[in-house]
Amino acid sequence: MKPPIAVPTSTVARNALVAMAVVAVGAALVWLRDILTPLAMAIFLLIMIDGVKRFIEERTTLPRHWAGTAALTVVVIGFLAAIAFIVNGAAGFFTDASGVSSNIGPRIDAIIADGAHLFGMTTPPTAQDLLRGIDLRGYLTSLAFQVQGVVSGAFFVMVYLAFLLAAQNGFRRKLVALFPHRDGRQEASEVFQRVRGGVEGYLWVQTVTGAIICVAAWILMRLVGLQNAEFWTFVIFVVGFIPVLGGAIAGLAPPLFALVQFETYWPALILLVGLQVILFVVGNAIQPRMQGDNQNIDPVAVLLALALWGKMWGVVGMFLSTPLAVMAMAILAEFKGSMWVAILLSGDGKPYAEDEDDHAKPAAKARGRVKQPRAAAKET
Repeated sequence: MKPPIAVPTSTVARNALVAMAVVAVGAALVWLRDILTPLAMAIFLLIMIDGVKRFIEERTTLPRHWAGTAALTVVVIGFLAAIAFIVNGAAGFFTDASGVSSNIGPRIDAIIADGAHLFGMTTPPTAQDLLRGIDLRGYLTSLAFQVQGVVSGAFFVMVYLAFLLAAQNGFRRKLVALFPHRDGRQEASEVFQRVRGGVEGYLWVQTVTGAIICVAAWILMRLVGLQNAEFWTFVIFVVGFIPVLGGAIAGLAPPLFALVQFETYWPALILLVGLQVILFVVGNAIQPRMQGDNQNIDPVAVLLALALWGKMWGVVGMFLSTPLAVMAMAILAEFKGSMWVAILLSGDGKPYAEDEDDHAKPAAKARGRVKQPRAAAKET
């Protein structure tokens, strides 16, 4: 019988401590999600403001102060307009003057009858029969509370963003106080630059590809004659920031609505096939070329991050799952003990998105940090 592998006691104790710390942090994230989700969204908006500000500075002659004001205005108005558009658009289905909402019940009955006839059923059930055991009023009440929560959450996001902007001037002094030595301060700045670059790259890719999908989808929905095409176009753009689930919602929601609106199945079939073709072309031909090194995340890690953050923080966690994974990979890659986690999270085993020096600074080695540039990956 092969003898068991001897593991040092200190290693076992350290691993047990890390496991307990991970569980405790996860429990704290769930318990404090009402406080942390608006803060996380505010930090996300702050990164967006910084990126838009630098974009304006590079392409215009506006002074630094006015560029920051313009970026703040664009991001805040865009965020609030998105919340208002979604809430008003969703509420519009219950007061639809075109009669689509009132036709949902009879149309569902007709679809069920057609499906039952296809399978040889003589007495198909009605929608009322299928929904008899479902507390529809309870679901609508829950939906109303969720909409109210979105509005109140947007308010707290704006409050957090205001305080973050007010405290932004002191970030530099805090960085100097935390890292008195120049080498440590330089490394901390490099980590921040990698985190910011990864998040901004993800936002840029998703925004451009989302805009391409929305333009093509809007043209297709207009050609078919789908009502509320603008609302569905905006929904497709927003859910595009949710990995995996966003594509499913974008490809299925408009065809399902077309089943209710039209008396025939051809418009829904055209929308289903057309949207799937658009999503396939953009997702497999355009998006990979744009991503490059900006989103060097393993697909399995993206899926796990979506499930984890969605479970802890709901819809907000789904939106922030990929940026949080990018941030985690950039931070974990800085330390020797957690480098293996960053390698597993990365798409190609090289967590760093940019070439760096092959030799770490002595001060960084003394603190247990490690530098493994992408260009030096062939050493293994």
